Amino acid sequence: MKKVIIYFGALLMLIVNIACSSEASLQKYYIDSQENKNFISLDVPASVLKLKDNVTPEEEEALASLKKFNILAFKKDNNNDAEYTLEKQKVKTILKNSKFKELMRIKDKGRNIVIKYEGSDDYMDEVIIYASDKEQGFALVRVLGDKMNPAKIMKLVNSIKDIDSDGFKQLEGLFKIR
Repeated sequence: MKKVIIYFGALLMLIVNIACSSEASLQKYYIDSQENKNFISLDVPASVLKLKDNVTPEEEEALASLKKFNILAFKKDNNNDAEYTLEKQKVKTILKNSKFKELMRIKDKGRNIVIKYEGSDDYMDEVIIYASDKEQGFALVRVLGDKMNPAKIMKLVNSIKDIDSDGFKQLEGLFKIR
C-alpha cells in the first residue's frame, strides 16, 4: 500500500509539473510585461477600424473575423539598453515556437518586421506582428480573430479609412518614419 501511495504521489507531481510548464508563451509575456514601466500596453477592439464607403461583402466578412488587437511596445532610451536587449531576446525565443508560421519578413533602414500566424493556411486564429528598431524599441501586436482568411484580410487592409481610437495616440512617435 505504501508503494502505491508513493507511485501515485510521484505520478501526481509529474502531472502537475507538466501542467505548470515554464515554457514561455506570448500570452504570459504580455501579462508579465504590462506592469513594466518601459512598456506601453493596449487592448483594442477591432471595432476601432472604420472602413471606406462601398466595401465588398468579402471585406465586411474579413472585418467580422477580427476580434481585437493586443499591443505591447517597449520604448527604448539611454537608460534601458540592457533591458531592451533582454526583452527583445525573450520575444524572439517565444516566436521561434513551431506553432507560429512565418508569413513575411521585412528589413529596412535598421527596422525589422516579422509577421507570423497561428492556424492553417486557409484560416488564421492569431496574427503576430513584431516590429523592432534598434534606436526606438519594439512593438508586438497580436491580431486575434476567428477563422481569419489571409487573402480577405489583405483586401481589408486596403479598405481601412481610419482608426478611431485615442489609445493609439500613446504609440505615436514610437516608430516615426525617418
